[in-house]
Amino acid sequence: MTADPFDRPNFYAGGPLDRLAHRRGEAAWIAELLAAPTTRLLPVWRSQNLVIPGEAPAAAWLPAAEAGALIEGAAALAFLGTIEGVAHFAVEISHHDDPAPVAALAPAAGFSDLRAVGPLLDRAEGSLLAYARGLMHWHARHRFCGVCGQPTVAIDAGHARRCTDAACAAQHFPRTDPAVIMLVHDGDRCILGHQSQWPPGMHSVLAGFVEPGESLEEAVRREVAEEVGVAVRDVRYRSSQPWPFPASIMLGFTARAVTTAIATSPAEIETARWYSRDELRHSPENEGFRLPRRDSIARRLLEDWLAEGN
Repeated sequence: MTADPFDRPNFYAGGPLDRLAHRRGEAAWIAELLAAPTTRLLPVWRSQNLVIPGEAPAAAWLPAAEAGALIEGAAALAFLGTIEGVAHFAVEISHHDDPAPVAALAPAAGFSDLRAVGPLLDRAEGSLLAYARGLMHWHARHRFCGVCGQPTVAIDAGHARRCTDAACAAQHFPRTDPAVIMLVHDGDRCILGHQSQWPPGMHSVLAGFVEPGESLEEAVRREVAEEVGVAVRDVRYRSSQPWPFPASIMLGFTARAVTTAIATSPAEIETARWYSRDELRHSPENEGFRLPRRDSIARRLLEDWLAEGN
């Protein structure tokens, strides 16, 4: 029997946040939260999060009551939800050329790329920073209406934008791009590939974006065929992961190979081959060969498959 993926969430998922979506339209309530002394601001500067560095880095936040000017000058502000009754807001400050004065509002903090510290963060904090990063990225890239080109304004506590042209008034909502990621196996072996833009030696399972008019299962079969020329069946869902780099939801699957000859497409993947469980269990993790990063669902798919072979 397959375990419930919710029992073991992937990195950047499974946080304790209560999003309280039904209250986002209550402007007076949102204003009360912003004035509360316990409310926390999570600033995002050019897709970087505020983090306290160290061997065990931690998410940094600013007291809303002490950062009023930051709120007033922010390019975007969004209510994320509450944790044990404490409100959390994401705030976009990319208009600052130098983020150091903002970082100085939190002791020993600095702005970092979430991908650099994500695997070391507490899981709950990582999910919160990922949420803030993804939502602020969307705001930064949707300041104008995609229908008529006029400026947009944030509504619903930062979870939608509306065109300022009364004749248009189109509403726009945060987008999440679905991508399938799949471990292709023949029972005792699986396929790993390397793309030219990846770090030296890094290998991973196959992945690709879902196209319009396509089911997830169809996307799995198409992507595998395009990348390595292998036909698959028994496409089975395993778990999912928000991946705000910049705005994806990774939908994890396994698939059993019907054919085994690999023919890579240079436009899709540089190299790929079959690997046995024994090879992967003894991965050298160096520039010659390494497994996917530990905060990725690719690593989760591999680890689950390796465990099933015990």
